[in-house]
Parts: sequence; structure tokens; C-alpha cells
Amino acid sequence: MSVVLGEPRSARAVAVGATALLELDAETLEAMCIEQPEIAIRMIQRLAVRLIAAERRLAALGLDELVAPLIRYLAAQADVADCEDELRLRTSLRDLAAGCQLSLHETHQALHQLMDQKLVRITAEEIVVPDCNALSTALTRFAVPG
Repeated sequence: MSVVLGEPRSARAVAVGATALLELDAETLEAMCIEQPEIAIRMIQRLAVRLIAAERRLAALGLDELVAPLIRYLAAQADVADCEDELRLRTSLRDLAAGCQLSLHETHQALHQLMDQKLVRITAEEIVVPDCNALSTALTRFAVPG
């Protein structure tokens, strides 16, 4: 990356065994890519994979920040520790957002995350938590002060 961007290196490598090292400057790398475009294509593919992985990690971090207040709110609506059956809440997205102190969009995203994890399902009139123990476990996972 440093040779492509012309910046100081941000990573290091340690060889475990005997290693041959090739140091390239930007001019040489560019000439190699022009002469053999496959080099550039492989670099682009590799960078794309790294970018997608980084975006997924960032998205997960952001969702955690949204999911935590929603789980805390849902847990506060009933005593999750004593909940043996499913929990049913008659509410609206607007009321959820107000209770979680999130925007409508953020609440919608957090709900989808919980649905993807099978922690909640939505009927025409209710949010259903089919397994209170799973919600309680999620509450521990997303324990963020708030």
C-alpha cells in the first residue's frame, strides 16, 4: 500500500524462515503493471477483498451501537429474566424509536438485525420475542452503557 500511495508503511512483516525479499519503488511497480496487467488486476482483487471485509467490520460495529439500545428497551418492557414464554409487545416503530432514543431509520436497521438473528419477529400488530433467554443473552453481548 505504501508504494501505491507514496506514504510511509503502516504494516510490518516478520519472516518465519529463509526469505527472499523484493523491494519495489512506485515507478517499477507501475511499469510492471503496464507490462503485465494481471499484476494490477490481482492487486485490485486483493484490495477489493480487504475493503469489503473492512466495510463489514465497520457496519457490524455501527449496528452493535444501534442494537444495544433496542435490546435494552425491549428487555425493559418486560422482566426478561422471568419471561418463560414468548414476549409480545404492541408498539409502533415510532414508539420504539422514541423508547430507544434512536431515529426511525436506525430503529428499523436494528430491528432487521434482530430479525436476522431470529431474536424477534414482527406481526401486523406486535413485535414478538420468541425466546426471552436468547434476548437476555443478547443483552449481555451488547452490554453498552446507556
